[in-house]
Amino acid sequence: MTISSAAGVEVRGPRLARFDEVLTGPGLEFVGRLHREFNPQRERLLQARQDVQARLDAGELPTFPSDTASIRDGEWTVAPVKNPDLQKRWVELTGPTERKMLINALNSGADVYMADFEDANTPTWQNMVEGQVNLVDAIERTISFDNPDGRVYRLNEQTATLLVRPRGWHLPEKHVFVDGSPISGALFDFGLFFFHNARKLVENGSGPYFYLPKLENHREARLWNDVFCFAQDALGLPRGTVKATVLLETVLAAFEMDEILYELREHSGGLNAGRWDYIFSIIKKFSSRPDFLLPDRAQVTMTVPFMRAYTELLVKTCHRRGAFAMGGMAAFIPSRRDPKVNEVALPKVRDDKLRESHDGFDGTWVAHPDLVPVAREVFAEFMGDRANQLDRQRPEVAVEPRQLLDLRIPDGQITETGLRSNISVGMQYIESWLRGTGAAAIFNLMEDAATAEISRSQVWQWHHHGATLDTGQRVTRELVVNLIQEELESIRQSLSGEAAHGNRFDEARQLFEQVALSDRFTEFLTVPAYAHLD
Repeated sequence: MTISSAAGVEVRGPRLARFDEVLTGPGLEFVGRLHREFNPQRERLLQARQDVQARLDAGELPTFPSDTASIRDGEWTVAPVKNPDLQKRWVELTGPTERKMLINALNSGADVYMADFEDANTPTWQNMVEGQVNLVDAIERTISFDNPDGRVYRLNEQTATLLVRPRGWHLPEKHVFVDGSPISGALFDFGLFFFHNARKLVENGSGPYFYLPKLENHREARLWNDVFCFAQDALGLPRGTVKATVLLETVLAAFEMDEILYELREHSGGLNAGRWDYIFSIIKKFSSRPDFLLPDRAQVTMTVPFMRAYTELLVKTCHRRGAFAMGGMAAFIPSRRDPKVNEVALPKVRDDKLRESHDGFDGTWVAHPDLVPVAREVFAEFMGDRANQLDRQRPEVAVEPRQLLDLRIPDGQITETGLRSNISVGMQYIESWLRGTGAAAIFNLMEDAATAEISRSQVWQWHHHGATLDTGQRVTRELVVNLIQEELESIRQSLSGEAAHGNRFDEARQLFEQVALSDRFTEFLTVPAYAHLD
């Protein structure tokens, strides 16, 4: 345990190499000020989420809010993005802040790299602070990594534009206490990064750019905007220096797209179609309703009615307001050993990116560097010499509330294969997360916390409501427990060497059963899992 030199801020994590470079007295004083100023409102907003959930459980359905109709009907736009490095975002690569991966990602040829403190990251104390150190080094262009095989990794002359995703409003940082209470993870991640790097980024001709996760309404966006104003004023930077793209990844936020952009209009970088968390959100928010059951995850594609309505509304809303509309994640990992896997998957990735470009998206996400050229080729062919598609207004799109909740999926089925896949992916991901790796390659897909949330929440939903498999068998607790044991045995048989002994599958199974078989739906699996770290 260490006590910081900032009054009222206590650091309870160990001092590892170079941690003192970012956990400085002034830096900790800054994040302490953020927490004191904004944590009370954060807690009120989190309580409001519970109040809304109670109304949904009672049968209420979301709609476009009547009290913000003037914002939706008004003629206004967000402040334009002036920096050239954020005007062309055809391909955005995402991943954690681990040192070697950060270098490779910035060198990948992507237009943007989103360095992730959230879903692609396990929030161990070491990961969170080393990530801050690595980002400082990357912005200073001093970052390097010496591989044991003798290879040295350094930045190329041209690198991707850096964006950072802090944790969501719901997560704490248990290793830092302000006035005796754990600090908000979001404010810790944002505050340390902003304090140490914002001015240098501006000097470099860039800026402090962020992705904001898990927002559920415009009031949560307003809180972020207040944080940005406070932080810029404190460091003497002009308001509007920050640019933040909101991940539109909750179903409630889909009914407040205009309002979210409006709250952030001075700092907006647009909206992103966070597809995996969005599917998870549908299951979570309507977990009490048997009429909201979804079929196998693989069948919930971007072309099903509710996903189509959500993405088309996103493009129309963004472009009407002069904001960027960013497409969703391609999670496939190209195989360098099995060309047949690529022959099946790569055409699907191209089709997905082709649909997004034709729909008007200004760019898209990929989870692996080998997909950067695939996505770039699609967008380059369609976009030509245009950096973006802000001029595509999509006036023909008209989306009603019922369309955002239209879960009909023709020929959708719940299968034993889908159930087994959810169980296996869920346990494998949780085990990886517990070992400190929050982006895990499983079955040729890059799984993160969002996809693991889909896996465990579908198992909960199917078991809780007694769903029927395509074979006619009901999904019971007994069936799920038996399949968990079978899938765990299969996983163990596939392990070899160190992985067969130094794993945490017993804990992973316990956690999976906790969040998949509980009587009440657990809002986020990462909350109980966080207690198992450090």
